[in-house]
Amino acid sequence: MTLRFRDDGTFRILQVSDIQDGPHVSEDTLQLIGDAVREADPDLVVLTGDQIRGYDPAYIDTFISRRGDRPGDHVRVVSRLEAAIEHVPSQRELCRRNTLPAPDEDTLMERTRQNVRSTFSQFLGPIAAHGVPFAATYGNHDFQCGIDVDEQDDLYREIDGCLNPVAGSGPLALEPGTFALPVLSSRGERIAMGVMMVNSGDYTLDGDASRAVPSTGPVSSGAHPVVQGRGLDLVDSDGYGVPSAAAIDWLADAEHELSARNGDGMPVPAIAFQHIPTQEFYDCLREVPWWTMNAVEGTRAFSGRCFLLDETVCRPGSTLGESVNCADINVGEVAAMRHAGGYFALFAGHDHKNAYVGHAGGLDLGYAPTCGFASYGPDADLRGVRLLTFREDNPSAYHTRMITWGELGGGAVHDKLRVFLGDYGAADAATVRNQLRRPKVAGAIGVAAAGLLSAIAAHRRRQ
Repeated sequence: MTLRFRDDGTFRILQVSDIQDGPHVSEDTLQLIGDAVREADPDLVVLTGDQIRGYDPAYIDTFISRRGDRPGDHVRVVSRLEAAIEHVPSQRELCRRNTLPAPDEDTLMERTRQNVRSTFSQFLGPIAAHGVPFAATYGNHDFQCGIDVDEQDDLYREIDGCLNPVAGSGPLALEPGTFALPVLSSRGERIAMGVMMVNSGDYTLDGDASRAVPSTGPVSSGAHPVVQGRGLDLVDSDGYGVPSAAAIDWLADAEHELSARNGDGMPVPAIAFQHIPTQEFYDCLREVPWWTMNAVEGTRAFSGRCFLLDETVCRPGSTLGESVNCADINVGEVAAMRHAGGYFALFAGHDHKNAYVGHAGGLDLGYAPTCGFASYGPDADLRGVRLLTFREDNPSAYHTRMITWGELGGGAVHDKLRVFLGDYGAADAATVRNQLRRPKVAGAIGVAAAGLLSAIAAHRRRQ
C-alpha cells in the first residue's frame, strides 16, 4: 500500500497511544477510536506502543516481567490482586480445582496468542472499517504478555491495512517496530515526507550506562546517576529502555535512503514516532519550587526536582499531567536525528497524562496521552488521540491538535471507579506529592481541614 499526499496537498496522521488493555477491550476505548477516526479522516494511523496490557490478569500464566524471565515466574502483586478481585484464576489453578492435568507451556502460550490476536482485531476494527492503513511500534508492556514483538508483528500483518514490514526485508525495515514509511507527493513523482517508527525498548537494569552520552539541553543536562531505582511492585522498577544501537545508526541510514530514492541529494522531511520519550522532553519544561501548584516531580535521573511546562517553547493547549518517564541515560537519539538532517519532530506516548508539544534540541517533541480506559490516565474527558496534518510544500509546518473523549461527546464512561482511580491514584511518594499539588486535591484537603478545626472549636466551646 502506497502512502501519498492528497490532491489538496495534505496528509493526516492519527497517533493512537497506550490503549493498554486485555482481551476484552474497553467499550469506551473502542468508541473513542472509532469516533476519532470518523472525525479526523486520517490517511495513516500510528500506534505508538503499549497496545497490549501485558500484566493483565488474562496473561497471568505467561506474564514476563523482564526479558529472560520464565513465563509466569514473576507475576506482579497488583496483577494477582486484580485477578482475585475480578475472579480470574490462572489456568493452572483451574486445572488444580478440577483435578485435571496442568497445561503445558505451549498450550498456555497458544491461549495468550489467541487473546492478543483478539485484542488486535477489536481495537483495529474501527480503523480497518474505514479503510485506513496503520503502523505499529512497541512499548514496555507489549512483550510482557509472553508473546514477543517479532511474533506480534506477524499477528498485526494478518490484519488488512497493516504497513509493518518484515524486519530486515529492506533498508527501511530494521527490526520489529523500527521501520520507515515513505509518503509520496500528491503527483507521486517524489518522496515528500518520511514517517519513521522507532522501537524505543522496554527496560534496562539500574546502573547500566554503557551507551550513555551527555545531555546538553537546559534541563536534561541536569540528569543525575540513579543510585537506587524504585522497588515497589505498584510501579515499574529498573530503568526504562532505549532504542537499540542499530536503531540509532539506522535513523541516519533511513533518511539517506529516502534522499537517494529521490535522487536529488536533499534531505527528506521526516517525523519519528516511538513509545518512550527521550531525556530532551524535559527541555520543554522549566524547573520550579516544590510548593508550586500543578508542578510535577521528576523521576529517577530527574528526581528531587519539580517542573511545569515552559510556555516559551510549548504550543498552546499543551498539558503536563505527570513526570517525563524517560530512560536514565541519553543514547544520542535526538542528536542523531539532528545530525542526519530532515527530521523535524519526534512524538511519543508512555506518559498517559501528558499531551504537550514543545521545541527543544532542534526538534519538535510531542506527546499523545492514553486513549485507553483500562489503565491510569487523566480525567476521562482528556483521554484521546492526536491528529497531525502536514502540507506537502512544507511538512515541518504541520498543525496538530488533540481529539478527546470530551470533545467527541463520549459522555459517562462505563467504569467510573477505574477512571477515577487512574486519575487520582498514587503508586509512590512522588505521585502522592504530585497529587497534593493539584488544586482540586489541595482545595479538598483545605476544606476538610477547615471543617475539622471548626468542629474541634465548637466542641471546645460546648465544654
